[in-house]
Amino acid sequence: MTSTVHIDVHHLTRVEGHGNIVVNVTDGVVETCEWQVPEAPRFFESMVRGRHYSEVGRITSRICGICAVGHTLASVKATEEALGIAISEQSRKLRELLKHAENADSHVLHAYILVAPDLAGAPSVFALVETMPDVVARALRLKRLCHEWGSLIGGRTTHPTTVVPGGMAEVPTDKQLEELKQKLVAAVPDVEATVETVVALAPNIPAFDRPTEYVALSNDENYAVYDGQVQSVLADGAKQRYRVADYRQVTNEFVVPQSTAKYTKNKLESYAAGALARFNNNDDMLVPEAKQAAEALGLRPICTNPYMNTVAQVVEVVHSVYDSLRLIDELLDAGVRLEPLAEPTKHGSGAQAVEVPRGILFHEYEYDAGGICHGGNCIIPTNQNHNNIQHDFDVLVPQLLEADKSEAEMELALSMLVRAYDPCISCSTHCLDVKFVR
Repeated sequence: MTSTVHIDVHHLTRVEGHGNIVVNVTDGVVETCEWQVPEAPRFFESMVRGRHYSEVGRITSRICGICAVGHTLASVKATEEALGIAISEQSRKLRELLKHAENADSHVLHAYILVAPDLAGAPSVFALVETMPDVVARALRLKRLCHEWGSLIGGRTTHPTTVVPGGMAEVPTDKQLEELKQKLVAAVPDVEATVETVVALAPNIPAFDRPTEYVALSNDENYAVYDGQVQSVLADGAKQRYRVADYRQVTNEFVVPQSTAKYTKNKLESYAAGALARFNNNDDMLVPEAKQAAEALGLRPICTNPYMNTVAQVVEVVHSVYDSLRLIDELLDAGVRLEPLAEPTKHGSGAQAVEVPRGILFHEYEYDAGGICHGGNCIIPTNQNHNNIQHDFDVLVPQLLEADKSEAEMELALSMLVRAYDPCISCSTHCLDVKFVR
């Protein structure tokens, strides 16, 4: 058994934002085992105060450059909930199509660029350019497709312009949707090859299991990414649903000393959000092609290995492509046209949620009769995952010590664990502890 370990990963690489891993073991006793988040808070909830409802989504989309679509959708949906705005079926389908574009885009980036090097024994994706050029070229093709996909529906991929309270400010033409459909169909071989590549690399995914609670959107109609209720599932399969309006009863935020991001917990000491949480809650709602991919990848519910989150992301890429083909066909059958924006019918507070790549995202706002925002609250998926990462560490470190892993092997295993969650650390930092000295 390893008796002395000193791990100090300052600014973990291949994740968004600044996170540290600190582990100290002396004479076999774990003295320190921490996942630390030291970034400064963001204050977006304060920035929206005094703003007209038409501005709020534009502001909060800047919380993240990777999940800008998700923040826009969650923000606009919450505004619509607060103001009694009901959008059309066409707007809902276009927004769902846009959400699929973002999820696929981010998952391709994570699986190929951030995680594949670990599984292939490479220091970064640049090394894979030499050893696996076809794989890297495929990743870039899929990334380009996702950018074109998101830009067509959202006006641009980052900080979309078309999604506004009341509907869509612009819509694609039938010709543009048909062209997008053909691009998605043409990308199917690359999607299938992605699954094959991950199948080949899967034996290098660490074997680690820690049952926890998994929280995601869920509904009875589809694999929920745009709309649904909040659902929790435990390792024994027990599920419970909550209204989105009651999200604070699920998240139960609290503060810890080593993190500028708040922690969350619900039924257990922590819970997980993200692709694996969505899969564990909603696997039966996947399209048949995604179910086949999950089977090929050995992913079955309830999966309690957090490293398998990346595998779940690959399954979701398959789902997003095929489900988007369905949405495009439905939009084309109905004929897409620019519709007038729906108007507010009331004022007050409203909360809504969407699934972004890293998990369930909550936005809530309060508006007065003039449509001016008086307050907001955002709970980010990575914010919800920090506590679960810490509890994973608490179980994994003793196992690694017992297995007599070297310090370098332990550092890699812990780094890979954090990367598996695909954290967006900057977006999650909302805590500020101020002490006034008089």
